[in-house]
Amino acid sequence: MRIWIRTFQLGVKSLLLHPLRSMLTVLGIFIGVASVIWLMAIGEGISRKAQEQIESLGADNIIVRTIKPASPMIKNIGRHDIPAYGLERADYERILETIPTIIESMPVREIKRKFAAGAKEFEGRLVGTTPIYRDLTHLEMDRGHFFTDSDMVNSSTPSCILSATMAERLFPSEDPIGKTVRIQGNERDDTGFPYQVIGVTKPRNATAAIGGSFAAQDFTFDVYVPITTLWSRMWDISVVSKRGSFEAELVELSQITLKINSLDNVMETADIIKQTLAKSHVKQEDFAITVPLELLEQARTTRIMFNVFMGLIAAISLVVGGIGIMNIMLATVTERTREIGIRRALGAKRRDIIRQFLVETIVLSIVGGGVGILVGLLCRPTTIFVMWIIKNRMPKIIESLPTVVQEIQPIIVPASIPIAFGISVIIGVVFGIYPAIRAASMDPIEALRHE
Repeated sequence: MRIWIRTFQLGVKSLLLHPLRSMLTVLGIFIGVASVIWLMAIGEGISRKAQEQIESLGADNIIVRTIKPASPMIKNIGRHDIPAYGLERADYERILETIPTIIESMPVREIKRKFAAGAKEFEGRLVGTTPIYRDLTHLEMDRGHFFTDSDMVNSSTPSCILSATMAERLFPSEDPIGKTVRIQGNERDDTGFPYQVIGVTKPRNATAAIGGSFAAQDFTFDVYVPITTLWSRMWDISVVSKRGSFEAELVELSQITLKINSLDNVMETADIIKQTLAKSHVKQEDFAITVPLELLEQARTTRIMFNVFMGLIAAISLVVGGIGIMNIMLATVTERTREIGIRRALGAKRRDIIRQFLVETIVLSIVGGGVGILVGLLCRPTTIFVMWIIKNRMPKIIESLPTVVQEIQPIIVPASIPIAFGISVIIGVVFGIYPAIRAASMDPIEALRHE
């Protein structure tokens, strides 16, 4: 034990004789260790954000959305030929009647409309749905309350809920609760229907597109009303008139969200729903089914693969650091040839020389690994600080990035710390063996003659 302590002291002393060279050697290992921790933390943060978005959809939910086909079916309504596609109310009723594993259901209709309060007028998204929408989409209320079952049947005083941004735009200096908002009935309706504001939601970030069938969702300018009110006051035909042109489309439902009684039944129920809808949508493929449970499992598998891939990329820098150690130690062996000869002449054995040079490489690896871990732990605050600077100095760049990247918060993977440190020490030993053996293999007489 004393021999190792003495060898360690001699190794540290030898390294301190060349502080700049030792520091540059440590830098290679430090960068490698920090890179492993940083890259895996960033990958984990991005992956976790994606999983949270999927989990927000509900692992026991099945989401069926209307998809506009390339060549939608044409229906003649009045004097116009109008494209008609998507989910219908009959589809919704058929699904509920024939599939017993469904315990809760939620129809949704989304339409672009104009909203007015006094002289203020803004365009946004009108969302017709049911009271369960709040729970299934994890919508949080800031003021007031979400509409109830009684609001679904009371059409004499229709109610609405404003998103935080829409409430601020329409009522910038007053509380919107109890106030009236006029919602455009159709493109040619200039007055609109009056609705009483009963609630305001908390701000909600937009979600990225999930899977091939679930588009990105922006809740910034949403206004929510009971779907029964929307059906009675709005048309299924959405009309858009621009510069004399007339565009319209017939869509009854934008989305159907179904909650299943057990996770074990989710995949089987999704197949049944697909078969049921396929029978009534033979002429065009105008719907898509998203199963969050399936997406969540795929995201978790992708997360593991992504972290391994990022770790391997970062490990390359550790190997480069190891090559740097070998290079420096080989140069050190050449410089200390006479010292090695003297030690051998005084009775030092080959294993003593090997131990001395191995201790020096291990010290370099441990110091580099320790500093790398400290810097790696600064990944989260550093990333948040850098993103804050970019948001304030270059907002256009931030806006062009995906939402997941804009809100990235690295998460340190606990396993990355011992793995990175262990690899750094192993690399130090592996890349230090050859210089140590080369030093120990020198002929003592030739070494003493070296100038």
